[in-house]
This record gives sequence, structure tokens and C-alpha cells, in this order.
Amino acid sequence: METLFLLIILTYMALLLVVGRLTATSTSNDAFFVGERKSPWYMVAFGMIGASISGVTFISVPGMVLTQDMTYLQMCIGFIFGYAVVAFVLLPVYYRQRLTTIYSLLATRMGRRSHKTATFFFLLSKMTGAAVRFFLICMLLQQYFLRDYGIPFPVTVLLLVMMIWLYTHRSGIRTIVWTDVLQTFCIFLALLLIIGAVISQLGMSMGEALKTVAESSYSRVFVFDDISSTQNFWKQFLSGIFIVIVMTGLDQDMMQKNLTCSTLRDAQKDMCSYSFAFIPANLLFLTLGVMLVFLSAQNGVSLPSKGDDLLPMYAATGELGTAAAALFILGMVASSFSSADSALAALTTCVCVDFFGNVHDRRLRRAAHVAVTLVFMVTVIMLWYVDSPSAITLIYTLCGYTYGPLLGLFAFALFTSRAVLDRAVPFICLLSPLACLAIDTLSQQMYGYKFGYELLMLNGAMTFAGCLIMSKKKKKMNKT
Repeated sequence: METLFLLIILTYMALLLVVGRLTATSTSNDAFFVGERKSPWYMVAFGMIGASISGVTFISVPGMVLTQDMTYLQMCIGFIFGYAVVAFVLLPVYYRQRLTTIYSLLATRMGRRSHKTATFFFLLSKMTGAAVRFFLICMLLQQYFLRDYGIPFPVTVLLLVMMIWLYTHRSGIRTIVWTDVLQTFCIFLALLLIIGAVISQLGMSMGEALKTVAESSYSRVFVFDDISSTQNFWKQFLSGIFIVIVMTGLDQDMMQKNLTCSTLRDAQKDMCSYSFAFIPANLLFLTLGVMLVFLSAQNGVSLPSKGDDLLPMYAATGELGTAAAALFILGMVASSFSSADSALAALTTCVCVDFFGNVHDRRLRRAAHVAVTLVFMVTVIMLWYVDSPSAITLIYTLCGYTYGPLLGLFAFALFTSRAVLDRAVPFICLLSPLACLAIDTLSQQMYGYKFGYELLMLNGAMTFAGCLIMSKKKKKMNKT
């Protein structure tokens, strides 16, 4: 069985190389950074669905039903409103200035140090988040398959990361827009066929299975009665809005693909289209999780202590059959590659444009891409020694601390006309996350209240307040 899985992975990688070769018609920096602004909006929209569904989603969301039922959908509802804000508030600003990186906006509006600070927080956030997501696929491949071949974990990481570099190093985001289409197709093909395999194991028809899930206690979606719960509707809903604003609208990785559309209208159409796909997509993952719980009860199998182990316990071990196991690996590889390749392209773009201020030097871009790839690889290997009860919780927790300053900076830049003291901004952005950590710790100790994803909003508000305090009205030019 291991040989079959290895063959599937190699075949998939070969397909990526073919797509990469066919789409690398230009090796210019304009193609690498913004795809020459010629991407069809409907292709970007379809590919963005897969890009947003990382290996973390594939693993963690089905297991969420063990502790949260289907309350994650509350956050997905918030996502829709967040995408509307990005499409109709942020995208017009980015397109009006024809930005290559969105953080360049802060250079002209707030100053050089504000620009560099925002770029630093993005690089830190994206490198960490992308590494955690990619670590999942490396760990699973190592644990279930490659370990039997005697391949060490660092070698597994090296091979997979080098694979991504091979199909992205020529045309970057231009190629990634098209590989995302392939990867999205593979993700949903795998998900639907795995659900079919579980229904078959349960001995039910499709209608019976869906009815059983709908009537289950695990199908609870809304929580209005417990304000202290991290699953409270308003916490999840508002957090979903702000998570999308910062992790999409203020994230060079996600916005870079939207900026490859030729016009603002096309970019808005692509964003609005894929925003409505998140509820049905995540509903499928959660439905799969509930079905796996019933399958465990039917077979007398104990549920895992960690939700992240629920789907791998069945799919990766062959409990659902060889075909389902193969599809699981295909879906994991596709989802993980889809998030990692664009992250490396975005990180490279920010290093070249935001730190070095050079949009045209190909040698700099190639050197930066190699350097970013190596740092990414080392970070993934280091995560081998870190354990988290839920990878998706880890990423969103990191998001609250590192994306919060970005939220505050962009809110100040877009919604005020005041001039901030530029040299104070790095200290504000450093102190805000530390203050949030202290507030969260004291809140738990004194009141038993633990901040959830709303920590992101608090962090952004504190950064905004700090900038407001350290600012003054712009002087008006005297008319002559």
C-alpha cells in the first residue's frame, strides 16, 4: 500500500511540474509578482477556495465536532461579511494605486518605519502560519508512509519544499493561479469520495446519512446562551469578519492572487464568488467528522483524544479502504501545497519590494526566493519538536498576536487623516501584543474568562489607539 501512495504523490507532483512548465511563459518579475495582471477572475476564484483550505482545514475541521460540534460555521458566516469589506473597501484602494505589495500603502501614508514594521509582522505571521500548515502534511507522510522506507523527517521536508520551489521559481504567482485550480479540484474530489466511503461503511444511503447527521447532537451550530464560551455566536461571528479582513485583506499572500486580475471589477467578482463557498465547503468537512464519530460508535472504536487525529485514524490507516487512504493523501498534499507555494511567492515579493525596494531585479528575486525557501524549510523542521492540541487553534492564536498590529495600522491609515509619529510605530506594534497577552493572562486568573479569536480585535484596537495617541493633525497648506 505504501508503494501505491508514493506513486500517487509522485504522479501528482509530476502534474504540478507540467502545469508549472506550461504556465511559465514569462520569467519576468511582473509575472512572478502580479501575474502580469492577466489572470481570469473565475480561475482565481476557484483556485482561491483550495488555497484557503489548507492541510490544517483538511485535518482539524472534521475533528472539531468532538469538542465544538458544528459551531465553527458561525465563524464561516462572519467570513462572508469580512470578504465583502475586503472587496469593497480594501481592493479599491489597492487597485487605485496599482500596488505590487499592499504594505507599500503604509510607506506613503504613514512613513518608512511604519511600512517596514508592517512588513516584518507579515513575514513573521506568514512564515509561522505557512510552516505550521505544511508541517502537518510532512508529519503525516512521515508517520504513516515514509518512515517505513527509513527516510528521516528533515529529508521528507527537503524533498517536498524543493518540489514547490521547482514549479514556482520561474513565474511565481502566474503559475500558482493555475496550480491552485488543479489543487482545488483534487481537494474536493478527495473529500467527496472519502465521504462516500464512510457512508458505505455505515451501511446507509446518502439521504439516511445526512438525516442522521442533521438529527445528531453534534449538528449544533449556534451558541447564544453562554457569553463566556469561546463558541458564543457573536464572538465567532465578529472574529470571522476580522480574521478575513486581516488574514486575507491585509495579507500579501491572499491579496497577491486577487491583484493578478486585470481590473478591480474582476477582482471583486472573484472575491465575492469564492466567499460564499466557505460555508458549504466547511459544512462538508464537519459532516464528515460527525459521520466518523458514528462509524467509531458502530465499530466500537474509541475516539481519539485529539480532534486532529479523527480523520487520519480512519483514512490514513486504510480503515476505509485503500482507495480512501489514497484520496486522503492526495487531498492532504494538494491542500498543503496550495497554501505553501503562494506563501513562498508572497514572502519573496515582500522581501524584494518592501525591504529592498526593488521591483525589477531578477537576480535579487531569485536569490530572495531561494533564501525564503530555505528559511521556510528550517522552520518546518523545527516544528517537529512542537506539539499543539489543535493546529488550527495554534494558527488563529498566532494570528491574534501577529496580525493584530496590521489591523490597527491599516485602520489608522485608511480611516484617519492624522500624521503618526513614524518612529514610535515599531514600539506600538510590539507593545500591543504583549499587552494583549498580559490582559488575557490576568483575565483568566481573576475572572476565569479566556479570550478566544476576539483577541485579534483587541490587539488591533490597541495598535490603533497607540497610533492615535502618537499622532497629530496634518498641517494644511496655505493657499497663495
